[in-house]
Amino acid sequence: MKFTLSWLKDHLDTEADAATVAEVLTRIGLEVEGVENPAEALAPFRIARVLTAEPHPQADKLQLLSVDAGDGPVQVVCGAPNARASLVGVFGAPGAYVPGSGITLKVAAIRGVESRGMMCSMRELELGEAHDGIIELPADAPVGAAYAEWAGLDDPVFDVAITPNRQDCMGVHGIARDLAAAGLGTLKPLAVPAVAGGFPCPIEIRTDDAEGCPAFYGRVIRGTRNRPSPDWLQRRLTAIGQRPISALVDISNYLMFALGRPSHVYDLAKLASPIVARRAAPGETVTVLNGKSYALTPEMTVIADAREVHGIGGIMGGEHSGTADDTTDVLLEVAFFDPERIARTGQAVALASDARSRFERGVDPAFLDDGLAILTGMIVDICGGEPSDVVRAGAAPVTDKHVAYDPGLCARLGGVAVPAAEQRAILERLGFAVSGDTPMQVAVPSWRRDVDGPADLVEEVVRITGIDSVPSAPLDRAPGVAAPTATPEQLVERRARRAAAARGLNEALTWSFIAEGEAAAFGGGAWTLANPISEDMKVMRPTLLPGLLAAARRNVDRGAATIRLFEVGRRYLADAERPTLAFVLAGDKTARGWQTGKPQPFDAFDGKAEALALLAAAGAPVDNLQVMGEAASAYHPGRSATLRLGPKTVLAEFGLLHPALARTLGLDGDVVAGEIFLDSIPARRAAGRMRSAYAPPALQAVARDFAFLVPEALAADALVRAVRGADKVAIVDARLFDLFTGQGVPAGQKSLAVEVTLQPAEKSFTEEDLSAISAKIVAAAAKLGATLRG
Repeated sequence: MKFTLSWLKDHLDTEADAATVAEVLTRIGLEVEGVENPAEALAPFRIARVLTAEPHPQADKLQLLSVDAGDGPVQVVCGAPNARASLVGVFGAPGAYVPGSGITLKVAAIRGVESRGMMCSMRELELGEAHDGIIELPADAPVGAAYAEWAGLDDPVFDVAITPNRQDCMGVHGIARDLAAAGLGTLKPLAVPAVAGGFPCPIEIRTDDAEGCPAFYGRVIRGTRNRPSPDWLQRRLTAIGQRPISALVDISNYLMFALGRPSHVYDLAKLASPIVARRAAPGETVTVLNGKSYALTPEMTVIADAREVHGIGGIMGGEHSGTADDTTDVLLEVAFFDPERIARTGQAVALASDARSRFERGVDPAFLDDGLAILTGMIVDICGGEPSDVVRAGAAPVTDKHVAYDPGLCARLGGVAVPAAEQRAILERLGFAVSGDTPMQVAVPSWRRDVDGPADLVEEVVRITGIDSVPSAPLDRAPGVAAPTATPEQLVERRARRAAAARGLNEALTWSFIAEGEAAAFGGGAWTLANPISEDMKVMRPTLLPGLLAAARRNVDRGAATIRLFEVGRRYLADAERPTLAFVLAGDKTARGWQTGKPQPFDAFDGKAEALALLAAAGAPVDNLQVMGEAASAYHPGRSATLRLGPKTVLAEFGLLHPALARTLGLDGDVVAGEIFLDSIPARRAAGRMRSAYAPPALQAVARDFAFLVPEALAADALVRAVRGADKVAIVDARLFDLFTGQGVPAGQKSLAVEVTLQPAEKSFTEEDLSAISAKIVAAAAKLGATLRG
């Protein structure tokens, strides 16, 4: 919701500046996302007079202007067709930034002639879409004065985030009411004109869908002139990002933003009586004002006449019946649409509009007559014309809602003590009618659909008093309740997170929702949102890698040489959500230097090292893990693997990202990634608080090397596991230390060298003992097709 400070002061009698307004809005629960002042961007631009205008010697469509902006004449090359001597416009000197063009002016030669600045158009200053000529100001505009100050553009624009429950604040008047309740000023009453009808309405108006459109009020105005809107109206709409179209359309839009009351204006000549709010018929379609056609279903409310559909009720009007420059007779629509129906229809057709955002929250059902009167009065004042009598089809669902309220609830539920008299005053300033003392009888105003009970009234009192006034206090702990403890699952996540940070990885936090294309690159997502806030956040992530890789790309784009990121979060699979730790390594593993030479990239073994270290920290039995293939398709098929506890239990996968996927994601070079599946780690057995004393072996270990010729397809890990299992008492470790192929190794085979560590227990090994163990090792290897290399 956007509005300007001057617009707010039309509804609120206050002397507060923009900073104070922004602070109070946020304090009372209307979060200000930004405050921008157009005058700041236009500060360098001044009012200037064109002294002379002569043809450019080298270009037929350019002129040489002599321009005075208060400091004497300067030469400007200009191509605007309306540039002429004596014209008063807006001048930008060298050094000024032109917001609409994105350029900074400088002294430049244009077709061989020096130009020292420019005369600006409306579009170049982001004041409108006009770009067919430079701005023309009145002849008496003060030359040399700051244009923004003279034009009244020093008017800050607020951007306020309105939560779905605050339908009353979808208009400037409702926001002014909240600020008045907070003591920032006095709410000005709405001026509702009494506009009498001069003739019966010439078109029948009715509602045949009492559920979707309970009330449809309308009237005709004949003899209007659909001229451009007044400057003040265009400036206000432009300031909040709305494009002025014509007076009839702009007035309707203005009242929607000012009062939160959507309306619609039809060209009467394009309608065939009667005009009806009804359910759509199967197979009907409509082309709306955005130029797109939509298929309709009987679950949707439409506005139609005897010939065709003219709009999706409460969302957007039809293209055919919209007003044009030659429109003279109009039909005004001020209706109430069911919020739930509007929400379902908007989701079904995937069509967002300012009207929909208000109707699906729930507009004030009691504001139909006054809203129609204000709309009529503005049209007659600006466009002229004669209004008809008002037609009221149906009845607005206005309910009498009363709540019994005990002022003591404020302290008990809200945690802040506010005197009962002050609570009464706050509620009355918000539009509630209060009678009685304890309990108070509070009548809920028609524009507060969100208030149902006493707790809602406590919320109103507390937020207007100020959330920051609620004291911080610890919750009382009942006697005998144990101190809070982390669950085993939380402890696993905590240990893994700390280990990743200790190893130099930077923690990231990414969205749980990703685009369909990103999910498809990782095998597809199991859960897709029916009504996502964005197409880029449509699928619940099946893996944490898309978010981390996007973060890595952003860091690379900003010049980061080394990327080491990790995240602890949830993957969302078809059966459940799974706790996971993911990491990404990209860029340079080591920086260039006189010792290291060129920067070294990360490789798959770096991913393996990270995975093993994090698994160890999380409590996994890493000594028993097997390195196996079959990593996900997102990884390089020959440079990736999984870590498993047995053939079926996958604890982690790691490796180089598939090169094609890396290119698709905009990442160059080798990118290493991995995921630790924290829920697959076996639970630790409960242990006492004290560790047993360290008792080193009494006898020295013995190391022996074995070189085997094995089939080329045999995995080294299989050989190492076979060797380690040959004698589970004497052999305490076995590790691969060499791989060799080439001269001396038969074709189809490779040489694997394994270092075996033997630990004697009660006495040192004799030669016979070592020979027996060696024989067991060779026999275990032989079962895999390995032979001892001579």
